[in-house]
Amino acid sequence: MLNALLVLGYAAVQICALVFAFRAIQITRTSQGAAAWVVFLVALPLVAVPAYLFLGSWRIGGYVVARREVKDVAHAIRSHAKLNRPNESALDDSIHAFEAIAGLPVAAGNHVSLLIDGPATFEAMFAALDRAQDYVLVQFYIVSDDELGRAFRDRLIACAKRGVRVRFLFDRVGSHKLPKTYLEALEEAGVKTINVHAQTGPHSRFQINFRNHRKTVVVDGTCGFTGGLNVGDEYMSRDTYFGHWRDTHCQLEGPMVSQLQLVFAEDWFWATGEDLRDMVNWTAPQMPQNTNGVIVATGPADPHEYGALFFCAAIHAARKRLWIATPYMVPENDVLAALKLAALRGVEVRLLVPDKVDHWLPWLAAMAYFDELRAVGVEIWRYNKGFMHQKVVLIDDQIAAVGTANLDNRSFRLNFESMAVLFDRAFAGEVTQMLEADFKDAFLLEQSLGARPLWIRICAPIARLFSPLL
Repeated sequence: MLNALLVLGYAAVQICALVFAFRAIQITRTSQGAAAWVVFLVALPLVAVPAYLFLGSWRIGGYVVARREVKDVAHAIRSHAKLNRPNESALDDSIHAFEAIAGLPVAAGNHVSLLIDGPATFEAMFAALDRAQDYVLVQFYIVSDDELGRAFRDRLIACAKRGVRVRFLFDRVGSHKLPKTYLEALEEAGVKTINVHAQTGPHSRFQINFRNHRKTVVVDGTCGFTGGLNVGDEYMSRDTYFGHWRDTHCQLEGPMVSQLQLVFAEDWFWATGEDLRDMVNWTAPQMPQNTNGVIVATGPADPHEYGALFFCAAIHAARKRLWIATPYMVPENDVLAALKLAALRGVEVRLLVPDKVDHWLPWLAAMAYFDELRAVGVEIWRYNKGFMHQKVVLIDDQIAAVGTANLDNRSFRLNFESMAVLFDRAFAGEVTQMLEADFKDAFLLEQSLGARPLWIRICAPIARLFSPLL
């Protein structure tokens, strides 16, 4: 009897493997990826079937419900932004690609402050929280129960106790070490907390591979923050292994805050079903600094792979200079080809990546890309003053982006990300000065993979095989 059940069970797994293999052929973006899944499923069905359940999907179909529910808000924001439309003569034609990817128009009337590293970021963020009068929206990928995490929690509790409505959204995968007591303290004070993966049902059951990587704080609809920093002591350079933690955030005021708020509202509705349309302020006033910008939010719910297309748009917009700072450099083929082509047409392409390791697999996989990029003139700079985690793009002298997206396949396809894209020479000049200082704390990579230690020469190409998931 037991043998018969085992045979039936194995037969069921094989049938599932064949069904999944056919589905992989239908939906997997590249023929190489489809072939890999088919071989894996047919050869090792007992291992491959569970793996495919968690890792085989590249889209979140049910998320579109959230976007339909808030479509009138998006329409209102677009209408408001049209009233704040920049002078077209002051803008480059490349803005149209960014607008199409964002699904929102570039708006004028913003003030953007560049926040370099943790102390400056959290000083500004805490000051904004202390000024909150009506509501606070908070979203982070990683929240830790350490010195900074508890200081952040206490600020939110203080907001709630003085009558400010607080919504706190976190990613349980990134914040897997966050104890229940941390959340309970927030909830007892009146803060509404939710894990972004809390949504239940058949469309979300196997979505552990999707991550909400956004870092957002919005205060009263008039002040917003986004960038690379999560909430943890390492971001304040308190970790003995990482030492100095190099990261970048930005503070927004003006119409872009409404756009950032819309992204949060979609994520909150997806996780909770609660509609924030009537709770929040959707008309952030124009600022006299009058910076032009747009929030570009991407993720696996997009109809197209907008995460990769954002980087393609940035690369193709560059005429003289393209500098990208990213902690993880594991690009897909289209972005890789675009980077090489930019260098071949004479653009100064610099990639600033960390020399120190935080995750071995993407660090090793990046090693397998460096030689082919260097061969066409792309400069690889290795930051070695601690660890570099910022996600910054600089295009020529007039476009700069700061946000959460890395130059890797996970950010392209699996993560929900957001980038604040600014079309402003003054802000681009600030970013230029910041990155020039970072290059002084880095070295230009001249060593080929073949000159590396044997274990790196062996492991790097193997790690690159996992690039679709990194």
